Amino acid sequence: MCLAVPGRILSIAEADGVPMAEVDFGGVRKSVCLQYVPDAAVGEYVVVHVGFAIQLLDEQSARQTLVNFEKMGILEEEFGEIPR
Repeated sequence: MCLAVPGRILSIAEADGVPMAEVDFGGVRKSVCLQYVPDAAVGEYVVVHVGFAIQLLDEQSARQTLVNFEKMGILEEEFGEIPR
């Protein structure tokens, strides 16, 4: 399954002219393209699908979604073992 998952932006940098971010998904960190949400900032939450941030999301909604996904085992299914 390939879901859109919320994550918090930890850092932003350019790679070959493309805005990229390190994003935390409840303990898993991944590199994410910010091309579709160029105004995203460090500390904000984004919804990520197949490596691309596709929209901004408020913190409360993002945290609740991550909690629900974790309870259902979806985060582990998407990312493998989640560090605790």
